[in-house]
Amino acid sequence: MNSSSLHRWIDDLAAEGRISFTTEEAARVHGGQEAAVQGVLRRLRQGREIATPLRGYHLILPPEYRRLGCLPPLWFIDDLATRLKIPYYVSLLSAAELHGAAHQRPQTFQVMLSRPHRPICCEQVHIDFSMRTNLEQLPVAVRNTPKGTVRIATPEVTALDLVGYPHRVGGLDHVAGVLAELSEVLQQKSLLQVAPLSPIAWSQRLGFLLDLLKFCPTDDLAAYVAEAPPCALDVEQPFIRTTCDARWRVFVNTEIEL
Repeated sequence: MNSSSLHRWIDDLAAEGRISFTTEEAARVHGGQEAAVQGVLRRLRQGREIATPLRGYHLILPPEYRRLGCLPPLWFIDDLATRLKIPYYVSLLSAAELHGAAHQRPQTFQVMLSRPHRPICCEQVHIDFSMRTNLEQLPVAVRNTPKGTVRIATPEVTALDLVGYPHRVGGLDHVAGVLAELSEVLQQKSLLQVAPLSPIAWSQRLGFLLDLLKFCPTDDLAAYVAEAPPCALDVEQPFIRTTCDARWRVFVNTEIEL
């Protein structure tokens, strides 16, 4: 297999608007052995003409992204998830940033999947995955990207995920800081609709933090958790039966620094 013919094929894919291809596709199109194709792909990867965030899955890099060594994850996460046949949405700090809570850019691109997957590291691009088994029941916002569309957790789902996965985002103090900005776009009615799709303790912790921030109404959410069993505010701290907030039924076992 000669590199020039594969190079022309990749250029044709890019001209058609494609951003990716698989090793299997390349071998099939060129009628060669996969081992021979791999050698050519290795040389193209060394020249930063393609990137391989996942074994067998290659991204076509335009010149402006060869220094980065990868495409922006927002451009290809939908394509990658489609090829893997895994439901997904952009989540946590990455979703919060897209909804306007951008006081601190996340170091990794955070994605929620319906099943476990190891992190992806592609040169300067890092993608971290979390998991929710009922992901397909959760509402998402679909936005356009330069290379297609992407599924993003709604602000309300993002808020609940943040309190559900504080260890993924730097702890509850950081969660509170993000919520201070995200609360501007939270809708109380939408929050109440999605709350039953998460553990009720997430709603309790979220309500406590939102009241602490004093940025959005929470009466409907408070009524929803009125009969919930008490829980700890911070699951990463010892569960000490200290002061119990009567409205949210949480044991305040940590001090939130805003």
